[in-house]
Amino acid sequence: MYDIKWIRENAEIFDSGRARRGLEPLSTQLLAFDDSRRAAIGELQRAQERRNAASKEIGAAMKAGDSAKAEALKAEVAGIKENWPGLEEAERYAIAELDAALAAIPNTPLDEVPDGADENDNVELARWGEPRVFDFTPKEHFEIGEGLGLMDFETAAKISGARFVVNKGGLARLERALAQFMLDLHTNEHGYMEVSPPLLVRDDAMFGTAQLPKFLEDQFLVNTTTFSDGLMRETVKGTCEAIDEMAADGTLNVARITKVLHSQVSLALAEAARMQKWLIPTAEVPLTNLVRESILDEAQLPMRMTAGTYCFRAEAGAAGKDTRGMIRQHQFYKVELVSITKPEDSLEEHERMTGCAEKVLQLLELPYRKVVLCTGDMGFASQKTYDLEVWLPGQGKYREISSCSVCGDFQARRMNARYRPADGKPRFVHTLNGSGVAVGRAMVAVLENYQQADGSVDVPRVLRPYMGGLTRIPS
Repeated sequence: MYDIKWIRENAEIFDSGRARRGLEPLSTQLLAFDDSRRAAIGELQRAQERRNAASKEIGAAMKAGDSAKAEALKAEVAGIKENWPGLEEAERYAIAELDAALAAIPNTPLDEVPDGADENDNVELARWGEPRVFDFTPKEHFEIGEGLGLMDFETAAKISGARFVVNKGGLARLERALAQFMLDLHTNEHGYMEVSPPLLVRDDAMFGTAQLPKFLEDQFLVNTTTFSDGLMRETVKGTCEAIDEMAADGTLNVARITKVLHSQVSLALAEAARMQKWLIPTAEVPLTNLVRESILDEAQLPMRMTAGTYCFRAEAGAAGKDTRGMIRQHQFYKVELVSITKPEDSLEEHERMTGCAEKVLQLLELPYRKVVLCTGDMGFASQKTYDLEVWLPGQGKYREISSCSVCGDFQARRMNARYRPADGKPRFVHTLNGSGVAVGRAMVAVLENYQQADGSVDVPRVLRPYMGGLTRIPS
């Protein structure tokens, strides 16, 4: 999220950054919103100052025996009080209008990010490993899994609908082994602290990492209260008590009953909304929000955290894409990496984090390539993103398995996450996140790269200790 003061002082730089993302200039409109906000705040302040001054003048006029002046001043104060709700509403509206506009603006790409329109303009930086040469036609992962009788999409659809899978036996164990291997690697060798975070989060947490409001349609919302039960009872109780009071004092009429009903229902709806939670689309959300609304000691940085969690995505923007198999699921398992750093350290941390994700693929002996995303393909909150794309012989192409992004202070501003440097003046931290890596996609890659002609799958050497020494699926 942007500081409007920075936009006012750097309007051309701001609009130039938007242009690199293929977006229209916006500084003029934002500054007009800010002017309206300033005007509304100023008008309210002037009204308050005048009300205070007039109140003092009333006392002076009465003391001087000037009743006419006192009455005129009282009328002026009454007028200010009458207009006060309108002034407050104008201030709230102006602030909300600017905040909503700022919340919808993506981060500005760093200068070194290549310009481009979409994924076709991403720039390959390096490749690791040589794709295996098969003496048979390699299958896709779902053909292998179904052939083994251990990957069941049909039953999953009966239980939960499309984009779910039931893995069994050796494949269920392989998925667990991959996650445990990654977490052990990142905690034991890469210095990340393992965290077990909540899978349900509040609106503020989703806003903080910029999943909301931009990506609302891709999220799963869960109502954690029963409106028809407890809340409805409270609503009825409150309404009846209010009606009894009106009947007792003789003020009962249709208009007042309507007002009470509206008030009670509004309170119930507000409580229901407060109890709503979001299923996390990635552990980036709870991990990054661990530092929200706080001021860290400089000595605490960098903070490096990892978590293996289920993730949930509606995939609303992926209709028709990867409808078969495990590439795009509503529920999937992922090991996430999050770093919180000082501003001057974030770019170096970005390289380090990406290297940690690469190490996973290297130990699994999976060929991959590293690309830097262009301005038209990078994420909403990102300043710069590296993608790691693993080779899938069944598809005959590289597919994303990890995305590592540096966000600068974009998320920190939305979360109000700061640290206190040596000079004592709090500054916003920088945040980074990356897949270390997506477990489901890693399993896809293992199945396709380690498949055998008879339909079995060799277990990568690094995973065998996690598989009880098993070297092949099925055993």
